[in-house]
Amino acid sequence: MTEERPGTAGSAALWERDTQLAAAERAIDALRADSASAGSLLLLTGEAGLGKTALMAETRRIAEKRNCTVWSARGGETLKSVPFNVVRQLLQPALLSLMPEEAREYLGDWYDIAGPALGIAEPGDRMADPQGVCDGLVAAVRRLAKRDWPLVLLIDDAHWADQETLRWLAAFAERLDDLSVLVVVARRPDEATGDSAAHLEAIARTAGPVAALDALTPVAAAGLTRATLGPHADGPFCREVWAVTAGNPYETVELLAKVQDAGLAPVEASCGSLRELNNSARGGGLVARLQDLGLAATRFAQAAAILGSGITVDLVARLATLGPNDAYRCANLLCTERILTEPDLRVGHITDSELEFVHPLIATAVYDSIPDGMRTAMHGIAAQVVTESGKGAAAASRHLLHVYPDDDEELVEQLREAAREHQMVGAPDAARRCLERALLEPPRPESHAHVLYELGCVTLLTSPATTIGHLQTALALPGLEGALRVDAIVRLSQALLHNNQMEEAVRTVEEEAARHQPGPARMRLQGAQFMLECLHGGDAPAPGRSERLADLARPCTGRDNSERALLMLRGFDAMTHGENAEEVVEVCDRALVNGRLAPGLGWTDPEWGIELLLMLACSYAYTDRLDRAEAFYTEALRAYETAGWSGGHLSLAHAYVGLGHRRRGRLREAETSLRESLRLAERVGRGLPLYWSATCNLVDTLLARGHVQDAWDIAEQYGFAPPYPSTIVLPEPRAVRGRLLLAVGRTKEGINELEAAEKAATARGFHNPVLATWSVDLARALATEDPLRAATLASDARRNAERFGTDTAIGEALRCAASLETGQRAVRLAAQAVAYLEASPCQYEHAAARVEYGILARSVAEIQRGLTLAKSCGADGLVAQARDVLETGRGLR
Repeated sequence: MTEERPGTAGSAALWERDTQLAAAERAIDALRADSASAGSLLLLTGEAGLGKTALMAETRRIAEKRNCTVWSARGGETLKSVPFNVVRQLLQPALLSLMPEEAREYLGDWYDIAGPALGIAEPGDRMADPQGVCDGLVAAVRRLAKRDWPLVLLIDDAHWADQETLRWLAAFAERLDDLSVLVVVARRPDEATGDSAAHLEAIARTAGPVAALDALTPVAAAGLTRATLGPHADGPFCREVWAVTAGNPYETVELLAKVQDAGLAPVEASCGSLRELNNSARGGGLVARLQDLGLAATRFAQAAAILGSGITVDLVARLATLGPNDAYRCANLLCTERILTEPDLRVGHITDSELEFVHPLIATAVYDSIPDGMRTAMHGIAAQVVTESGKGAAAASRHLLHVYPDDDEELVEQLREAAREHQMVGAPDAARRCLERALLEPPRPESHAHVLYELGCVTLLTSPATTIGHLQTALALPGLEGALRVDAIVRLSQALLHNNQMEEAVRTVEEEAARHQPGPARMRLQGAQFMLECLHGGDAPAPGRSERLADLARPCTGRDNSERALLMLRGFDAMTHGENAEEVVEVCDRALVNGRLAPGLGWTDPEWGIELLLMLACSYAYTDRLDRAEAFYTEALRAYETAGWSGGHLSLAHAYVGLGHRRRGRLREAETSLRESLRLAERVGRGLPLYWSATCNLVDTLLARGHVQDAWDIAEQYGFAPPYPSTIVLPEPRAVRGRLLLAVGRTKEGINELEAAEKAATARGFHNPVLATWSVDLARALATEDPLRAATLASDARRNAERFGTDTAIGEALRCAASLETGQRAVRLAAQAVAYLEASPCQYEHAAARVEYGILARSVAEIQRGLTLAKSCGADGLVAQARDVLETGRGLR
C-alpha cells in the first residue's frame, strides 16, 4: 500500500484490504463459473471500526457488478434476544417479492414449517420443533438459491446475531458442499458467549482461511488523509491522525470528516486539535455533539436506539413524542450529521424506508448514554408502540424484558402471550426468557402456578433439572387443578426420567394417582407410572407390577385414551415377558379404533408422547405382525416430516423404520434408515436413549449383513459399549454387543457380555427369545466349552418360543438346537426350522435357515434357495458362506 493510492473518504476503510478483496473476488468468480460447484464461506474478523462493514459493502458492489444476486443482513447489539431477526432480514425481501402462492410453491412442504419463523406465514396450532424450523430454513435457502443463482449472502456483525439465526447458519454452512452459494460473514472476535459462541465456532470451521483485519499502518493513514484532505497535508499532521485514531479506519474517516467540517488546515500547527475532534466522534464526545443538535434531535436518536430495528420516522416520532414536522426535521439533521443513514435519502427529504445508524458504534454510544431509568421507561413505551402498530406480543417482548418489575398482571399476560408466539415459531429460548421475566413481576397468586407450569413445559427438553424445579414449585402452589395438574405431574415425571431420577419419577405419579378417585385422570397417571416402569431398563421391577398392570387392563375396552394407553402398555409388557403372542395382539388391537390410532393418541399429540406408540408398534413387530408395525413406523416418519419435527422424534422414527426393515429382512434399506437416524441423533446429543436405539440397531443390521468390520467401527466411533442406558433399548444392547464381540473373535468377552444380558433379562422377566436373543447366541458360543449348559439354554429358548408361539421364535429356537446337534437329528431340526421360518415374515432368518439346512443336508438346491434369499436381503456374509460351500462342492448332492 502506498500513499499515492487513489481513493476517497467513502472507500477509506478499504485501504490495505487488497488481500481480503482479492479473496472475495476469487470466491465470486468461482461461484459464477458453475452452478453445480460447491459453495463457500468467507469469514472476516476484526475489532470495531476496522472496516468489516466497508468490506461487506464492497463485496456487494463487486458481486452485483458481476450479475450476482445479493441478500444481506446485520446483527444488532440490542436485538440479540429477537429470534430469527437476522435470517428474516436476509430472506424476507426475496420471499415477500413473490406472490403468496409462489412462495408456497418454492418452499413446498417447508412453507408451513419455516414460514412462521420468517414472518411470511401464520403459525400452526401446535408448538414448532426448533430443529425442524432450522432444517426448514436451510431448505428454504437451498430452493431459493437455485432460482437466484449466483447467490451471495452477506451477514454483518454476526457476533450480535440472534441464537436461532446462528443455529441455522451453522447448519447451512455444513451443507455448502452441495449448494452453490457464497456466504460472507463478518464478526468481532471473542464477543459472543454460550451457545452463540459455539455456533460461531462451528461456522468458522466451515470457512476457508479467516481474513483477520488489522489497523491501518502509518503509511496507509497518511495516504487516506491526503486522499481526503488533499495532497498538501503534511507529514506531522498525517502521523498525528494515525496516532490519535490508532489506525482505526472508522475513526480515521470520522476524524477527517470533522477536520473538513471545522475547516482545519492539515498542517502540523493543527495537530493539537485532532484529539478533541476525534473524541467528539465517539463515546461521550459523540453524545455531547448529539446534544448540541438540540433536545428534539437527541430524543429522536435515543428513540431510534431503543427501537434498534424497524426504525421509521413514524415509530420514532411516537416513541419520542415528537410531531411529524419535528420528526422529519430531526431525521434529516441526524442524517446530515452522519449519525443516521437511510438507503433512499434524498436532499431535504426522508422517505418511508427504514433508518439505520451509520455505524454500530454510534448506536451503542447513543443507547448507553440514555440514563437507566429513562431507558427502562422508553422500553415500556416502545412495547406499547410496537403492540399498537400491530406487530404482536412477541415483537414487543424485547422491550418488555427491560421494564422494571412492578406487580403488573397485564405485563405478565403480555409476556405469556409472547412466549406462546415464540414457541409456535420454534424459538423456545425466547419463550423461556419471557416467562422467566414474568416471574419477576411477579404474577398474581391465581396465575403464578400457571406461569411456572408454562416455563416448565418450555424447558422440558433442554433443561430437565430446571423443569423439575419449576414444576415442583408450581404443583406446591394453588392454581393447578384438574387435567392441568395431571399434565404437570406427567411432565414432571418425564423430566425426572430424563434427569436419571427414575425412582422419584415413578413415586411422583404413583402418589398423585392415589389422590384421585377411579376415572380417566387416575387411569392416565397409572398409565404414566407403568410406562415409566416399562421403560426402565435397570433393576428388577417392583414385585407384582406385571400382574397389577394385567389386572388394571383386563376390563379395559378402549373406550377412552387412558384405557387405550393401558392396553398398549399391557401388550408391550406381555410381549417382553414372552406371553402368548395371539393374546398380546388381541390386547393391542383393543387399543386401536378401526385398526388406527385414536384421535389424541397420534404421533405429534403431546399427551402421551412417542414412547407409548413405539411400544405398541414394537409389540406388533415382535409378534410377527410386521405389516402393522411397519405401517405405524412409516406413519410416525411421515407425521414428523410433515410437522417439521427433525430432532429426536425424527431420529427415533428413522431408527424404528430401520428396525422394521431389519425384522423383515430388508437389510440394505435398514442400514440406510439407521444411518440417517444416527446422523439426526448426533445433532441431538450422545448418550440419550434415541442415540442408543440408532447405534444398537445399526450394529445389529451390519452384523446380519456380514459387515463385521463396519459394525465394529460404528461401535467404536459412537461408543456402543458399557455403561448402558437406564431405559429399555430394542434390541437388547448387551445381546447385540455380545454377538459383535463374538464376531470379531473376542470370544471370552462376548460370552461375558451375553451372560450379563442373561442376568438383566432374567431380573426383569424378559423371556421373549426373539426380543432377547442372548439365549440362542450364548448357547452357540458355549457349544464347545460347556455343551451341557449350551443344551440347557437351547432347551429353555425352545420352551419359551413355543410358549410365545410365533413362527419366528420357534424357527430361531430350532435353528439354535440344530447347531448343537450332529447327524440326522441336526438335519431334522434344521428342516423344522426352515418350515417355521418360511411361514415367518423375517426373510433374513429364513435365508440363514435355508443355507444352514442345505449344508447339513448336503443339498445344492437348498443352499441355492438360501443363496437367492440372502441376495435379496443384502446379507453379504451369508451369500459368501453359501457360495463358498457351493464352490467347494464336497459331499453335496
